[in-house]
Amino acid sequence: MDVSPLTALSPLDGRYAAKLNDLREVFSEFGLIRLRVLVEVRWVQFLATRPEIPELEPISSVVGAVLDQLVDNFGPGDAQRVKELEATTNHDVKAVEYLIAERLGDDPELAGIRPFVHFACTSEDINNIAYALMLRRGRDAFVLPALGKLTTQLRSLAARTAELPMLSRTHGQPASPTTLGKELANLVARVERQVETLEAVPVTAKINGAVGNFNAHIAAYPEADWPALGREFIESLGLVWNPYTTQIEPHDWIAELCHALARANTVLLDLSRDAWSYIAIGYFRQRRVAGEVGSSTMPHKINPIDFENAEGNLGLANALLEHFAAKLPISRWQRDLSDSTVQRNLGVALAHSVLACRSLQAGLAKLEPDPERMAADLNGNWEVIGEAIQTVMRRYGQADAYEQLKALTRGERVGPEQLRKFIRTLALPQAAIDGLLALTPASYTGAAERLARELADPTAPGKDQ
Repeated sequence: MDVSPLTALSPLDGRYAAKLNDLREVFSEFGLIRLRVLVEVRWVQFLATRPEIPELEPISSVVGAVLDQLVDNFGPGDAQRVKELEATTNHDVKAVEYLIAERLGDDPELAGIRPFVHFACTSEDINNIAYALMLRRGRDAFVLPALGKLTTQLRSLAARTAELPMLSRTHGQPASPTTLGKELANLVARVERQVETLEAVPVTAKINGAVGNFNAHIAAYPEADWPALGREFIESLGLVWNPYTTQIEPHDWIAELCHALARANTVLLDLSRDAWSYIAIGYFRQRRVAGEVGSSTMPHKINPIDFENAEGNLGLANALLEHFAAKLPISRWQRDLSDSTVQRNLGVALAHSVLACRSLQAGLAKLEPDPERMAADLNGNWEVIGEAIQTVMRRYGQADAYEQLKALTRGERVGPEQLRKFIRTLALPQAAIDGLLALTPASYTGAAERLARELADPTAPGKDQ
């Protein structure tokens, strides 16, 4: 069958292809091959700048332009040629080396470069750098912006609903009231904390030969300071030098990145399920979208599909991320190839994460709080201010305050008049009694509004300040 979104094995390249087109340049096989070519070319260019390697004379502007064009103009046809070469070599990185040799041709000036393509490198020298560049780009260009847009959306909604009272539910049961904005602010704070961790993960790489000791490098040029040269090259690519490796960079940083992203995804999973639940009990209404169908048989339905889609994609992403973090740092002795096929799926996990963020953005954009529904729940659960009553009683020395309120309210629906009658019997200062009599479930939200506003806009504190 012809390859198309209809025949793709993965939903990322099938059903969701249009939503993820921008990721394909980075995480596809084409993207990986292009980065391998970039690393090979930059290594030759770097070596040509070193006086320690006199056989590779400084590259002229003409030759430099040819090499740069190999990277800058790399296209699908070049990648296809690599795959054709790989069909013979059965080695993906060697095929890249052969492609570069082909493109250099037989011109005497260009031919002099050919022996130094892939000089002293093992394939993992190229691969680990290519994957480092890929993951750094994926994190910085797609994952972090997606999380940033989502938190901006949540922050805005938190500001709009900072004072909107809402019944809490702990263990699924009515509990002390909060505000919708405060609950959203909680999620913003949690996501941003994980984003800080994700941003801080150092992207490390190595270029130190077959077993990490510069064996071939030193055999060819014993007078060169190869550890210093390796560091300089890696840092020239904006990466962090890892001097201690076997044949492979140990992938510990990839595990750190995967764990950080998985934690951020877990917060978003919490958001997905809570939003779904608040829709289910009517705290949120969903805006209708013309032409959409919620059920093939029940025409009234507007299903929370964006939050369900996000939940599913977050689960898939985290299953992969946890596997990567557990598997990739482990390699038998100096090298085994079990990491190779696993690494090819790194983009899959990031793509599921980005897709989930985009689904959540779409879902949040359709939500409209229902203050009347929230007020009805609050008015139907006056017993929740029993916490306030017994706490004020404790302040004035009534040791059995909790027990008195437990006898009055536990498992009971208690109305305002019943509570106010109880309050008037209390041996409390009149000011305390007046304060309790004025209390309602809707007003019993503590510092929720202030906290929501402080997070939504630190320069505009809530009215409680």
